[in-house]
Amino acid sequence: MIKDSWRGRFFEDFEVGEVYQHPLGRTVTTTDNMWFTLLTQNTAPIHVDHAYASQTSFGRPLVDSTFTLALVTGQSVTDISQNVFANLGWTDVILPKPVFEGDTIYSQSEVLDTRASQSRANVGIVTVKTVGFNQTGQVVIAFKRTVMVYKRGHAPAIPHPTILDDSTKGASS
Repeated sequence: MIKDSWRGRFFEDFEVGEVYQHPLGRTVTTTDNMWFTLLTQNTAPIHVDHAYASQTSFGRPLVDSTFTLALVTGQSVTDISQNVFANLGWTDVILPKPVFEGDTIYSQSEVLDTRASQSRANVGIVTVKTVGFNQTGQVVIAFKRTVMVYKRGHAPAIPHPTILDDSTKGASS
């Protein structure tokens, strides 16, 4: 028997005041910081030059703050925007503590507001406050995010091609 997998929340599933603890944490590596910083053409040596960063009050490289924003947003997708029509914006972004290579980041989101879209009958608008924190519980980022989320029955179908050669029967994992 094939069972449906988690499809994420639809607009009707959100209630103001609910808090979702996002299931996945992520340890940030030197490679993450280097690649993201270079991909975004951020030339600040505090992110990529360990010798330079050792002379700052932090004593080591800071993780690019836009990486932190992207990571924590990504962590929230399974609970908040798996069925997104569009992101409408991020506001009130604060970075109260730095993130360093080797930190593990976790996150949670609280539903602040929901309303039907005035321009599209197939979606609703959800605003959440998302908080990212490190392995010791220190808040490293917080922001509000507003998304348009499909209403139940209106999201595009996820393709599931038919398996033509089921040679995996009897295989162990």
